[in-house]
Amino acid sequence: MAIWKATPGAPDDPVAGPTAVTIGNFDGVHRGHQALLAATRAAAGDGEVVAITFDPHPVAVFAPERAPRMLTTLERRVALLKQHGADHVRVLDFGPEMAAWSPEEFVERVVVEQCGARAVVVGAGFRYGSRASGSIETLREAGARHGFTAEEFELAGDGEPFSSTRTRAAVAAGRMREAADLLGRPHEVEGTVVVGDRRGRDLGYPTANVRPDASLAVPPDGVYATWVVLPDGTRSPAATSIGTNPTFAGVADRRVESHVIDHKGLDLYGVRLRVEFVDRLRDMIAFDSVAALVAQIEQDVDRAREVLRG
Repeated sequence: MAIWKATPGAPDDPVAGPTAVTIGNFDGVHRGHQALLAATRAAAGDGEVVAITFDPHPVAVFAPERAPRMLTTLERRVALLKQHGADHVRVLDFGPEMAAWSPEEFVERVVVEQCGARAVVVGAGFRYGSRASGSIETLREAGARHGFTAEEFELAGDGEPFSSTRTRAAVAAGRMREAADLLGRPHEVEGTVVVGDRRGRDLGYPTANVRPDASLAVPPDGVYATWVVLPDGTRSPAATSIGTNPTFAGVADRRVESHVIDHKGLDLYGVRLRVEFVDRLRDMIAFDSVAALVAQIEQDVDRAREVLRG
């Protein structure tokens, strides 16, 4: 069976050791993950750091109905892991066959044979192997046999550990500043710009209708101060609405529509954008008239510009 999933930025070839390895879902690569990567870097000494992550999320394999909305795309997760200290990222192509591996089989096939580990650093409570039967104790026992050390790292926090679960809860409630504090950067949604109803253009406020990946955690309906990030890294201030356009009797699908502030004539159709959510400005509501809507959009844009100026 395939062990690694071929992913942009994460080749599937083995890594020559010796290395320091860290393992986890790393959804969001939040501040706790960043501290774990720093601890792994310290354990590496003159070696390189390998971050091992999973796709799909294990919950999506065992209980698809309970699979969490993801905080980043897989490609973005790989990029963030590298940004925060990993020399190499390997993505485990997780499925039922791999889930049935014993803890020893997982260590031998992944940690030793594929990564040449001399040190392994994992978050507190890390479990692995069939029925989550592996723990830090079994990892240390395996290390004694295979020549690597194993360390459990308590994730950083602010009274309670930073976590993907906390971050998802903040995003789901529209608490974007709290989400940014947990992540160490704004929460983001990524997708390709598609043709919409073109109403924004008619109203004098054209928007990029971003179709986010279905797996991503999208904030609740409302209007937000955001940054729009182009594929070349260019960041532009924007006012972004999420919802179903209730003033115009609504549409079937929720939309993420970003008006790039003070830019005219941008042609973004077919472009893959990243939208970074800085703050929630207001709820999504239906207006009595188009004139009232336009007046509110003007206020939204002014407010977003003010928020993004800091």
